[in-house]
Amino acid sequence: MASQKKDMGAEMKGKNGGNNKNLLSPSGEDTTPSKYEETHFVDTSKPVWTYSLLNDEDIINFQQGTHYSIYKKFGSHTLQVNNVWGMYFCVWAPNATRVSVIGHFNKWEPHLHPLTPRWDKSGIWEGFIPGFNLGEAYKYHITGFEERETEKGDPLANFWEKRPHTASITWDMYYEWHDQEWMSTRKKHNALDAPWSVYEVHLASWQRPVPTDEESYNTYDQLCELLVPYVKEMGFTHVEFMPVMEHPFDGSWGYQCTGFFAATSRFGDPQGLMRLIDAFHQQGIGVIFDWVPSHFPYDAHGLYMFDGTHTYEYADMRKGFHPDWNSYIFNYKRGEVKSFLISSARFWLDLFHIDGIRVDAVSSMLKLNYSREEGEWEPNEFGGDGNLEAIAFLKDLNETIFRDFPDVQTIAEEATDWPGISRPTWQDGLGFGMKWMMGWMHDTLDYFKLDPLLRPGSQDKFSFSMMYFYDENFMLPLSHDEVVHGKSPMLYKMPGDEWQKFANLRLMYTYMWTHPGAKLLFMGDEFGQTSEWNYKGELDWSLLQYEGHRLLKDCVSRLNQLLCAEPALYELQFDPAGFEWVDLNHRAESVIVYCRKGKKQEDDLLIILNMTPVVRNNWEIYIDKKLYTKELFNSDSSSFWGTGTVFNPDIRASLVDKDKLRYRLQVNLPALGAVILK
Repeated sequence: MASQKKDMGAEMKGKNGGNNKNLLSPSGEDTTPSKYEETHFVDTSKPVWTYSLLNDEDIINFQQGTHYSIYKKFGSHTLQVNNVWGMYFCVWAPNATRVSVIGHFNKWEPHLHPLTPRWDKSGIWEGFIPGFNLGEAYKYHITGFEERETEKGDPLANFWEKRPHTASITWDMYYEWHDQEWMSTRKKHNALDAPWSVYEVHLASWQRPVPTDEESYNTYDQLCELLVPYVKEMGFTHVEFMPVMEHPFDGSWGYQCTGFFAATSRFGDPQGLMRLIDAFHQQGIGVIFDWVPSHFPYDAHGLYMFDGTHTYEYADMRKGFHPDWNSYIFNYKRGEVKSFLISSARFWLDLFHIDGIRVDAVSSMLKLNYSREEGEWEPNEFGGDGNLEAIAFLKDLNETIFRDFPDVQTIAEEATDWPGISRPTWQDGLGFGMKWMMGWMHDTLDYFKLDPLLRPGSQDKFSFSMMYFYDENFMLPLSHDEVVHGKSPMLYKMPGDEWQKFANLRLMYTYMWTHPGAKLLFMGDEFGQTSEWNYKGELDWSLLQYEGHRLLKDCVSRLNQLLCAEPALYELQFDPAGFEWVDLNHRAESVIVYCRKGKKQEDDLLIILNMTPVVRNNWEIYIDKKLYTKELFNSDSSSFWGTGTVFNPDIRASLVDKDKLRYRLQVNLPALGAVILK
């Protein structure tokens, strides 16, 4: 497909059709590929040619919800027909009575370039426009139900005008990748027995060229120079982008998507995003995309009421409308919608080489009564509250992805006790690779927010996560949702004076990094951002001039290094054999001890957490059948802005039971500190 695209693009020359004034990068530079050298115009006097890329099998699979690569045939595609180059258009609008292509090329006249409905009554409209160029802005003018006329962007467009403009843009998706080494070995990096430390990023507000200007964006190429080396320096194994699909409203953070097959033009063209992913891969860093198949906004140019009726969304608003987000819910029962959504997920995995998707708001998809009161929802055919169509869709989605891309991951944001989210579908699960552990997040933050004097009474909440950890393959998230809407930044959730806040945060991060499961940390949390996240601004990088913030960042970097270097922290992270409580019996002192185990006994680690601001010298710990002789990590190190006065150059050990090989260790524990022994 890629080589075919390259040949097509090389043959069809021209630049931007000479018409589109809005095809600009955020910096104002023309982003049209330089290989389009001449200028061609569409001859508006010539009719649209009848032409189809689709065969009978395409139609059947599309209608049955089993066509998982519609992006190869729907939308706009450069073709040569009868030795004439032009653009093929294909759109599904089953209730339309007329569909035509409009744009600068025909002065947005609605009926000059009509498409033809297929004879098979599939609701698909298509046609070929000779001479139509790449880089042209266009929409579909649709006359639909009850003669309602709308102008819609292309649901399969690969590029859109930068908002507030709303037209789609014809584009060539060819790109020469340089990540062959990563792609050939990424199976081991993305496996469940690999280290996972994910840096969650909102590309617009991570850093801006003009910090106070919300219209100022780094381009994808600038992010290659800025973000990639930063993530590499920090030692994160993966980066997760909050949605980079095209969306009209910045305040939605990308979660109200209109372009499910298009990288947002805020930062440049699609190849710019490919270069960014390529750059991460060349540094050995995986890339996860947030993906939102749960809902979409009602913007006039988007999917809502696409052909004058509820085409993509449920017609029954008890199922079709999200009261929380004032948006619309996909009709998962409709085969064409399933084909659309699964193709969208595959599109990013296929053409953009991403290493996985994090599926947003899975809970809202599964539950018919999600955020609805009694009488506002209708039970399913068995009288339950599960959306059977959404359940089937999610299973198909995961089966398809892991069949076609076995070396990636799918991750569910799901906050209920729905069973088997990350279990295979053949075990009656939904088939995700991992699930966000929202219970761990809430319990952990509740515990660490407490005054240390109150922590002894809440130890059960702290330790509860391991009671159900092995029910799923969990990712531990401290995400963007925890530092917005009055929840306070992570640093200020911690109790005590300034020193204690930093010590508590280092202690909590050490607990997170040594707890079984994958890790996810939102940008800014690594250096102790002191304000809530604001999508209109950027992170407060000036904080790094202060030692406490700069050395907290070093602490997180060191934890990432340990995670990757110590097999005990990842090899058996989803296996009960990989974790053991050693001491939960000192509630009054709030000292907690546990062991992380690798496949080899010599890799085992002992983690000791002192949850109070009291130094405890010569603290006794009893261990069977092994000795720990080296202090591997101390969160109170002066390298991390700790006191640096309580450490363990030698671990004092004595044999207290020869028959059981039971040892007593004596360890110095810093106040509000964590110590890792090996």
